[in-house]
Amino acid sequence: MTTIATASQLERLTGLDTGEHRVVTCYLKLAPRDRVRGKYQIKLKNRLRAVEQSLDRLGLTRAAQDGVREDLGRVAEYLRHPGNLPSSHGIAIFACGPLGLFETVPLPSVHRSRLAVDRTPLIRELASAEEEFGRYLAAVVDRTAARVFEITAFDGEELPGIHATSTRGSRFHGDGQGGPSGWGEHTYHNRIREEKQRHYAAVAQELFDLSRRAPVRGIVLAGPGTEAGAVRPFLHPYLAERVIGTAKLNPKDVTLAAVREATLAARDEYERATEREAVRRMGEALGSRWAVNGYMATLRALARGQVRVLLVDPDATMPGFRCSESGRLALTERECRGEGEPIPVLDVVDEAIEEALRQRVSVEVVYDAEARQRIDGLAALLRFR
Repeated sequence: MTTIATASQLERLTGLDTGEHRVVTCYLKLAPRDRVRGKYQIKLKNRLRAVEQSLDRLGLTRAAQDGVREDLGRVAEYLRHPGNLPSSHGIAIFACGPLGLFETVPLPSVHRSRLAVDRTPLIRELASAEEEFGRYLAAVVDRTAARVFEITAFDGEELPGIHATSTRGSRFHGDGQGGPSGWGEHTYHNRIREEKQRHYAAVAQELFDLSRRAPVRGIVLAGPGTEAGAVRPFLHPYLAERVIGTAKLNPKDVTLAAVREATLAARDEYERATEREAVRRMGEALGSRWAVNGYMATLRALARGQVRVLLVDPDATMPGFRCSESGRLALTERECRGEGEPIPVLDVVDEAIEEALRQRVSVEVVYDAEARQRIDGLAALLRFR
């Protein structure tokens, strides 16, 4: 379920009557690595140049083309100022000057940076953002306290914490100097160890109880130094499988913003591992025809509803067409014979992502350098042959 703000934006965007005008849709990745040395700006400029050079293909009137160019300029100008960028790892922008439209939406992440021109805003990724992101739990733990946070696509909150009953004193000093009278060093350290174990077990139980109230997509364990993953051995196997990473944070002074950033970073790393595994399975399944690789084969499988997981090279672009009657994406006009007029599209890769989201297909944009070399632009794991 979307947040109230996003729900109202979706209603406005889906209710647009564009007529002869076109809407510019921009999804931009803003993860930390994209912000280094203005990397996102370079990608945006390349996309802008490619779109402007391809506008003639769309068969637009001169006035419509001029309107699109003005909107592209407005998007570029907005993103040129760092102060306009959200703290999140992505942003969506929808622009159409003649309709008075310029809508910006911070997103927790985007599949890949893309820029499109169409009769309607491309809202599939925006509409599915919260559901795709899911719900994450982050536990920031030390020996005596735990702070638990819930992180979702557009929000986050701190949940009630857990405090352990602790034995005072960080070292054994004998009677009256940190170890209570009558205790030996062995007994004292056993007491400390038992208290820690009870504390970690209580944190694990709290996480389990929270997971039963609503589905959990992943768990991040954090703490100072070696405490970061200390709770993991105490987790129920169901939850242990959902640990996506660890982080070094101190529960004494951690903020919601820091926890959210650590969760997004852990999620990104986990996504890279998921992408590598998906590409490996794709390579193994090609021989048995449970996978396809390449633009044409993947677009055909997507049109037939065969695709279970769509794999995308983040830098792949390919002009193409959409058949007016069947709605199928194609690389050449000839492929649309018997399926209606071929309508030019600027990039079938971006259109394939939008179509996959419409079909509720899992989309994996493969950023791992080695894995992406095995994808010929587009590839897919299939649900049937």
